Amino acid sequence: MEHYYVENPKSELKVKRAVFKLKNNRTYHFQTPSGVFSFGGIDKATRILIEHAVISGNRLLDLGCGYGAIGIVLKGEYPDLEVFMSDVNSRAVEFARINAKNNNVEVIIKHGAFFDPWQNETFDVILMNPPMAAGKRVVLRLIGESFEHLNEKGSLQIVAYHNKGGSYIRRAMMDIFRNVEDLYKEGGVRIYRSIKV
Repeated sequence: MEHYYVENPKSELKVKRAVFKLKNNRTYHFQTPSGVFSFGGIDKATRILIEHAVISGNRLLDLGCGYGAIGIVLKGEYPDLEVFMSDVNSRAVEFARINAKNNNVEVIIKHGAFFDPWQNETFDVILMNPPMAAGKRVVLRLIGESFEHLNEKGSLQIVAYHNKGGSYIRRAMMDIFRNVEDLYKEGGVRIYRSIKV
């Protein structure tokens, strides 16, 4: 089975539709492609991050955006927010653009690994449901580079299953930022937040 953390998926393209409904009853519609994380529906961790992320400032980066659920929903809910999105997977980027258009939101979407698309950019919030299957080295690099791309008092918020790698993410955030908190917990999933001070 092909891994979704690849630049150009070779698997046959299949598309399933997914509907994401918020507690305020607003709905967002997504085309989810095979070869991209969470094919067929919004996964639990992503849903939790969308519903419980703390938004501050006006520049948000959805890093490793997949087909766009986090950035698109948050732009829809916070229209004045500048939302930036990127992914290493070209199929993910293609469908993030399709989904942004279909949900009538204007976001900036780029293709590239790590912070390559954002070398001269800084943000107030960076959100991430990290690619755990890509390995610890990739995830730790994403955390380390996030620090350099945050404005002062900006926050990195990462969602993960605490017992499936989340604990090492939390330690890494503490090592790099010198602070970390559990912003939200639900059924083994946690949102960890560090602030650049």
